[in-house]
Amino acid sequence: MELLRTRGALTRADLARSLGLSRATVSTVVAALHHEGLVVETQGADTAVLPRQGRPGSLLTLNPSAGVAVGIDFGHTHIRVVVADLAHTVLAENSRTLMRDHDARHALRTAGEMAEEVLNSSGVDRAKVIGVGAGVPGPVNTATGTVGPSSIAPSWVGLQPGEDLAGRLGLPVFVDNVGNLGALAEVTWGAGQGAQVAVYIKLGTGVGAGFVFGGRIFRGSGGTAAEFGHMTVDPAGPACRCGNRGCLETYVSLPALLGQLRAYYAVDLAPYDVVALALAGDRACARVLADAGLRLGAATAIICNLLNPDRVIIGGELAAAGDIVLPAVRSALDRDVLPFAGSRVTVCKGELGDRAVALGAIATVLHRTTLLAGAQPRPAIVGNPRA
Repeated sequence: MELLRTRGALTRADLARSLGLSRATVSTVVAALHHEGLVVETQGADTAVLPRQGRPGSLLTLNPSAGVAVGIDFGHTHIRVVVADLAHTVLAENSRTLMRDHDARHALRTAGEMAEEVLNSSGVDRAKVIGVGAGVPGPVNTATGTVGPSSIAPSWVGLQPGEDLAGRLGLPVFVDNVGNLGALAEVTWGAGQGAQVAVYIKLGTGVGAGFVFGGRIFRGSGGTAAEFGHMTVDPAGPACRCGNRGCLETYVSLPALLGQLRAYYAVDLAPYDVVALALAGDRACARVLADAGLRLGAATAIICNLLNPDRVIIGGELAAAGDIVLPAVRSALDRDVLPFAGSRVTVCKGELGDRAVALGAIATVLHRTTLLAGAQPRPAIVGNPRA
């Protein structure tokens, strides 16, 4: 099930090679999954990625009709809700704008209403919903599901959004940080496919990150790993809303870049204006984006020396300026990283755009929910990612 979920259509021979099992054992397991309606067989075009020998066998995929998952992205200024089936097809989605310093309880109420609306518009039988994933703008305690201190979204601190949403929707809910879910989505469906160690960096109103090792999110002992935006890059730098000085976020987040440009423009620039103007040749906008890339690359070099990733993926709103930001990141990374670690890492732009977190929320449901017949998703709040 895991291989079909992450790699798409495969033959029995592919499964046997990947799992190190005999074809007879794989055929027995496949027969059981087929009988339960979780796997379907097709004689269509061979799209599997593994090399084959001999005559190609029939392809197996997850049964799209076996269930659906709901993904919710609580951004700093938006809510996005997506419904997708087990074949990763998005059946319906919706998004709404939030105030930047929105009230989290209002956002939870709105998300509950949106989830109901999107499920209704998709025409899905509610009994087939296997779970809800939600990404929130703050670290999530792995033991309690409580949102920890956040410099960007203070109204979320101390809340248990999984409990709230589970009560509203009557469905199992899996909650994680938006950076972790963006990372999981890119590794599952986007620019991180095939990476053994992936670092995802989300550039927007804040700076988030997620680390994925062997297809699994690394959250640390309490859920606060990858708080990359609050790495100190200059102890004498500007004060950060987290209480420290010189955090990376104070140099490369959208508010920081807009602050640098505000004095030079007659009107307030919106985030998308900075990117659009830079790509159109505006020298000031291009300069602040390139400088942000250099800062980011120097900080990323530290991560590469520590984790030795094979993929660094830049996502979030500023990823749209990848033609300007990525070369600067690569330049500073090559300057500061150990040569062996630097030679093994690819720096690339995320492929999933503003859908990344919502799709990551779908992926985390598929990761954590038991799909086998007779084993129902646990009908409780799941704030603990280890569950």
